Parts: sequence; structure tokens; C-alpha cells
Amino acid sequence: MSGTPEGTFEALRTQLREAAATFADGPGALEGILLGMVDDVDRAVREPLEVFPVCHHSPASAVAMARRLREKQPKVVYLELCEDMAPLLTELRNCRLPVAVQAYATDVDGFPADWAPLSVVAPITEASAEYQAIAYALDTPGVELVLVDRSSDHVFQWDARAEQPASPDDPEAPPAEEEAALHGDAVGVEIGDLRPRFAELEEHLLRHGRVRHWSEWWHQYVELPLGDADHDTYRQVMFLIGSLFRRLAPGDPHRVRVDEDRERHMWTRMREHLAVTGTDPADCLYVCGAFHAASDVEEFGVHGAGTFEISPRSGTRWLHGLIPSSHTAIEAQFGLASGSVSIAATLWAKNLKRTRVKPYRLTGQAGTKKTTPGRTTPGTTPPPAPQAPTADQLTGFLRRPPVLDQLDEAELLGWSVDIVRAARRSGYLASTADAIAVFQTSILLAGMRDRAKPTPYDFQDAAVTCIEKDAVPGRRDVRRLVEIMMGGDRIGQVGYDALPPLARDVHDRLAPLNLKLQQRGVQRALLDIAGRPELEACSDVLWMLRYLMPRGAARPIMGERQLGERPIQESWDLALGTHQRALIELGYEGVGIEQVLEQRLRRRAYGPQATAAVVLEAVEDATLYLRSRRLADELGAHALDVLAGERSADGAPEVLRRVRRLLAHYRTSEPALPSWIESFVKTGYAHYCTLLPMAFADEDATVRQVGAMLGFLFSMEGLALSLGCDRTQLELAVMQSHPQEPSKVALLWAAQVQLGRLSREELRARCDELLGSPLLLPAYPRYLSGFVHALEPVPALADFVVEAVSNAFGRLPDPVLLPWLPTLITTLRSGGADLAPLLIREAGRIFPGRLAALDEWVPPWREPSGAPRGGRTVPAGASRGVALPAAHPATCDAVATLLGWDGAWQPETAGPEGATLLARHPETAAALEVLLATARPLPGR
Repeated sequence: MSGTPEGTFEALRTQLREAAATFADGPGALEGILLGMVDDVDRAVREPLEVFPVCHHSPASAVAMARRLREKQPKVVYLELCEDMAPLLTELRNCRLPVAVQAYATDVDGFPADWAPLSVVAPITEASAEYQAIAYALDTPGVELVLVDRSSDHVFQWDARAEQPASPDDPEAPPAEEEAALHGDAVGVEIGDLRPRFAELEEHLLRHGRVRHWSEWWHQYVELPLGDADHDTYRQVMFLIGSLFRRLAPGDPHRVRVDEDRERHMWTRMREHLAVTGTDPADCLYVCGAFHAASDVEEFGVHGAGTFEISPRSGTRWLHGLIPSSHTAIEAQFGLASGSVSIAATLWAKNLKRTRVKPYRLTGQAGTKKTTPGRTTPGTTPPPAPQAPTADQLTGFLRRPPVLDQLDEAELLGWSVDIVRAARRSGYLASTADAIAVFQTSILLAGMRDRAKPTPYDFQDAAVTCIEKDAVPGRRDVRRLVEIMMGGDRIGQVGYDALPPLARDVHDRLAPLNLKLQQRGVQRALLDIAGRPELEACSDVLWMLRYLMPRGAARPIMGERQLGERPIQESWDLALGTHQRALIELGYEGVGIEQVLEQRLRRRAYGPQATAAVVLEAVEDATLYLRSRRLADELGAHALDVLAGERSADGAPEVLRRVRRLLAHYRTSEPALPSWIESFVKTGYAHYCTLLPMAFADEDATVRQVGAMLGFLFSMEGLALSLGCDRTQLELAVMQSHPQEPSKVALLWAAQVQLGRLSREELRARCDELLGSPLLLPAYPRYLSGFVHALEPVPALADFVVEAVSNAFGRLPDPVLLPWLPTLITTLRSGGADLAPLLIREAGRIFPGRLAALDEWVPPWREPSGAPRGGRTVPAGASRGVALPAAHPATCDAVATLLGWDGAWQPETAGPEGATLLARHPETAAALEVLLATARPLPGR
């Protein structure tokens, strides 16, 4: 630009001064605002380095940008975009737009830890001015593209974290969840956030413009008038709008300060580049939002007076990549009305046909038509003609009456027919009469809003009014159907070459499945691993993806992964193309999927909230998915420290379940138990013995948790004693336990039976005493709940629990029994689901198998003491003694030889029933006890 004369806008200043005096009854604040706006326009127009104001995702800005680039042919393009995103822009040609340039950081240094992970995205669509500038600069030799906005690190240094996400203009029509979540919770960076920050101003514009939301106002009063405007008119109008919103933005002082710092940062970077390269400002073009173009900071311009010191970046390590985006995701993140970006894309295509402007597209851009690349070079392209001094186009534009477009009946009729057809496919009872009604209502609404031609928003309102009567029969309402018909939600895709190494590695390793993994939607994968063993590697990848990625990305239909088992056949539903963003963000955490999984497991196991159960789960996952003995041993050793630091029984059930599972796996697959699990059992035995008395007395500890502690102690007792633990510690812990809650009392009785401190006859007598006491009778169901949970540590009491439950049903009165039944069912379903089969199996053994035998059946616990116990009678004449040794003498001879005993069989004599060897040879029993107490268990036993 060669500059403008001082009096270019003097006529406009005079008119605005007279208007301010007339409407404000004298000079004052209004005159200052109006004249200040003209001064902002004048200053921006006279700047030697041409400033090109834009609005984000605006077709008018994109058309004006393409036209100006072909006219001016600048050598340097300064772009308002995070300066650290420049290396990624060349990868846009490998993607199908829209996509978003992303900066991502998982390990933060200099920011609060709860902010992690940090994410910044800048979405790019074809119908945007920034894409036109990028495509021109990257495909034109000799042109340099310089990003001048603050870095991603400064985004978080300067901006306060928003507490509430941006809400769309139309909350009644929220975007689809899947497409709207493509950007995740990233902070959005856009070129030209042009929207009034003064709520009263926006409300005034919407009310007098007779529109519903801001996107419709911008479409009607800015996009359409500027679609055919010349370069000077476009710039001056955009400067004026930016100045208006800037001067009427009292809002948040922090946001104003951040905006000004961004402007200082951009002008500082541009002056630094001009000084280093010696480029003439006349050969440069500065593309920025109209809000920043009308800046009044001291640093504005190549001859700005102020100096701005840019703070250093933090120690956070940022990773950069491209993620898929969509129109819906852009609308959701930046608070635009649903469907506005799709309508803008449709308008962009119409503007190109009407103005015959040839847009810039990156050579080889995915998703576009193959065209012959038209590279232009400064040597072959004639230099642009000298720019004449800019005239005042703003006054004429403001005084010009709005141009009323003629009604395009063919276009509106096509819309009406298409929406009825789409509505019928979605389940609406729409007909030709509805199409006529939509057509006429659209014209009526446009007339009520002072428009001769209905806009897409008028048509959308008319369709909702005429078609959507009572309810929505399908997934999509009429508003969403109109958005799809107007262009739909275009979803971008990152090409294979632009993916991070991890994502490419996943695609390569899943190649034997012969699926189009980058295609959106769900695909079925069938793995016959028995017939094709090479597919087991694909199975490993799929199970790791299921662990790391969101639900739905990799979902197993048939097959499961358990410790010690090998897959035979599997079936999967894969949607990696739909969840491409999640796969790309995995690539920011490591170069391989195994590395990312190991980092996740370590982070979870060493987290501040990690419990022993969580660490054991990480050990199991490391064994299950990574088959890494090294990592499992490391995490298992860490589980010892975590368990020693716990002071409650909260995680005891989960610890017991996982330790049992890991023990069973190692005993069947390893020649010897790992040292860490032996230490864990030994430490856990002593730890739970110490906590047991406190857990019995603690009101917050549930009976299931205490039962799990006892289950650990009793089930691991053999291994613990072989490792040097003392059973006296467990006996002392039980003796020191004095619970008050009935269910815990019953649990303590079961533990005493297991230790031999309480006989079954004494336990049965206590239960009979409870049933015979009117004061204790209401509490008897709670005792039964404790006995049910006692099956975890003492499964041998299953027959006694069946007896106790049967006595309860037979003797409890209905007022006590009926309210307790839901409690019993809930207890079995929630805490005793794995105990119910044991009870059912034992009841089946005790109760008769035929209905006819029920009348003559006598419960075993009601038979005389001399009668045989159990559900089956002993045949007459059968021996009640120990019959197995006499029936199988070879086995007894082998055991005697093993024990070093050379003796002969004694003749059978009539004597007392039962085993008499213990009383006859007590020294052998004592020696066997010592042997069993000191011997280590055999591998696999």
C-alpha cells in the first residue's frame, strides 16, 4: 500500500460528528466512539505493511483473500497462528479437510499438574482465509509463510483456564456428540474471533436484525453484502466492524490484556523478521482477525514506538500433530450456531461460481479434484500494478440501501422437496402438502424479517414449524436434517503419511486383517488364530487398543483374554477411523503402543491414589497384555510397599481376588513362584493379622471386607507358614477381636471354628440360643448375613450355613422373615455372587433330589446323634471304618516306604471304629506335623 491521504475519511468524520451531536444531544462519549472507529480504520489503511482483516471460517474473507493474493503476489505472508505450529502446515496436503493443527503436552513443567494434558487446536477448513494463505505460500516458490501469534506455551501462560465450555448459540439443537467431541477438551485457537463482547450490543443487533443468533446475523448482514465487494471496500468494512466490537467491549480486563499482548507479540515478530531479512513491507501481507487489525497498541505498525518483551517458554515439552475435525466440532468449540459452518461451506462454493475467483488448494490435497498445479513464481508472474491511493469506500457502503435478492423459486422448491424426502426417510409422516407448506412459510418468514429471499435459516425455521409436529420419531430432528441437506457435517481425515509413528505402526501391524482402518464407521474383523497363527499378533494389538482407547474403538464380540489362556478365535468391531483423534494422541505419548501401555500402567501404579488392589491390577494387566515378567515383578514389588502403608480393609476383597488369580497363574505356568508374590503373601499375612482386630471393631469396615481379610489369612495360610509366618499371630488376632455388629460376630464365630477354638456343636447351640431369645430374634437375619460372608474364609461351613438358613425359614415369624428376604437377596447379589453357587451345591447335596422323598425326609441336623449325618443314608452292612487302606494296600505300602517304615499288616480285629493309628503311634503324628510345618510346597501343587 502506498498510503492514503490524511483527508481520506474527513467527509465520514464530519457526518458522524453531526450524527453524534443530533442523537446524543451534543458532543460526548458517542462522538468519541464514532470518530475513534474512523481513526482506527484510517490508521490500519495507511499502514505500509498491508493488513488483511478476516473472520474465522468466513466465505467472504476466503474469497477476498484468494482474490487479493492473485493480485498482490506477496513475497511474505504473516499469519495469525501459533508460531510453533509452522512445521506441521506442509502435512495438510496429506489430509482431507477439515482438520485441526494440534499442540499437545502430557508432562507439564511450569503449569499446575492438574491441568495436564494440555492441548491446543487450530481448526482449518477449505472455506477459510487462513487456508488460502497457507496454500498460496506453500505452493508458490519464493514465498515465505511466517506464523507470528503467541506459541502454544504462551496460550496457557497468558490465558486463565475457562471454567465453563463455550455454549453454542442455539442450545436447543446440540450437535451430535461423536462429531462434536473430535477436538476433546482442547483450547481452540482461531483466526478472527469476530463477535461482540458487549452483551447488550449483541442483543440489540439480533433484535433489530430479526434473527435468532449471531451466526445468522453475520450471514445476513456481513457475508452476503461483502461477498461481491471489492478489495478496498472489504478491508474498510472489516476494519470498521473490528473497531466497533473492540471499542464496545468493556468485558473481562484479563481478556483485553491478553488480546493486546497478542497484538504486541505479532507486531514484534513481524518487525524482527523484517529487520533480519530486509524485506520491503510493501511485499508483505499480514493476515489477522479484524478485531486485532483495528488495534491501538503502541507497537502497531512497522514503525511502532513501543517495545514488547516476549517471555520465555516454560519447560513443558510440546508435541505437534494433525487431528481430524468436523463442522460440528468447530461449532461446538467456538460457540457457533449448529449448522453455521456447513452453511458457510455451501456459500463458499456459490461465491466461487458467482465471482469466478480461482481458489488456492495445496497440490495433492486429499479430498479435492485432481487439477493441474498452477505454480506461479515471481519471475514469471507480471508484477502487480502500482496501487493507487485508497479512496473512501466506507461512506458509500454505509449509505447504500440493502440489496434485496430476488426470490430463487427453483432453489427454494428444491430445498422443500429434499427436506420432505429426508424427513420421510427418518420416520416423519411428511407429504407433498408439507413441501408446499414449507415453501410458502419460508417466503412468509423472510418477508416478516424484511428479506425478499429466504435464507437457509428462514428455511430451517419453516421446516421445523411445518414438519416436526409432536415428537421426533428417529435419531435426527428436522433441524438436523436441514443441516445435513445444506451440506452436512463434513468430517476431515488425517492421511497415513501425516500420522505419528505409533498410529502408522498400528495400521501396519493390523494390515493382515485386510480392513480399511482409516474409513469411518464400524468394521467387523474375524480372527481364526488356530488356522492362521500370524493373527495372534493382531489380537495382541487389538487388546492393547481396547485398553488404551475409548469405548467403541476396538470392541471384542467373541473371545476374551485371561491369564494362562491362548486365543483360538476372536471377533472384533473396529472403528479406528471414527476415533482417529484418540489414536493420534496416543502417538504423543510414545513411539510404540507397548511403550504407551507400560507408561500408563506405571503412572497408575505409582499414582498418589494408588492402592494395593490397583497395583495388583496393573501387575495383572502387564502380564495379560504385555506378557512382561520384568514389569510385573517391578510393579509387584511396589505393591508390597503400598500394602504396608494401608490402614484400612477397604481394598481387601479386590486384593484377595487378584492375589488368588495371580497365584493360580504362576503355579500353572511358572516353575517357581516369583519372589515378589511370596513376599506379598508373607507381608499380607502379617499385615492383615495386625489390622484384623481394628477391622472387627471399625463401624466403617463392612462384613465383606473383614471376610476378605479372613479369606486372605486362611487361604494363604499354608504358603505363609511355609515362608516363615507364625500361626500364633493369627490366633492372637482372632482372640483380640471383639465385634459388636451381629454379622461380624457371626464372622468371628466362623473364624474360631476354622481355628479349632469353637466346635460345631457349640456354634449350633449359639444359633439355637439366638432363635430362642425374643430379644435377639430380630437380629438373627444379620447373623445369617455374616455366616454367608463366612463362606469366603471358611468354605467348609457351607453345610452349616444351609442348616442355619433352613432353621431361619422354619422358625422365624413372618414379621421378621419377610423384611429380611430382600436383604438376603441383595447381600447374595452384591457381595456374595461368587458364594451363592457354593450354597446351592451344598443344598442340593443335603436336600432330597425327588419331590416324593420330601415328605419322609428328615434334615440331617435333626437326626439323633448316633444316626449318620448327611443327605444320603449308609447301606446296611457297610463298614463304618476306614475302608480305603484295606481296599488299596499298595498305596499304603508306598506311603510307608516314603516315611521309612518297614512293617507288616496287622490282622483285622474287631475294635473301635475310626482311625486308631494316631492314639497308637503319637510320635509319628508329631513328626509328620513338623514335616508339614517346615516343608515348602511342590511346584504346581
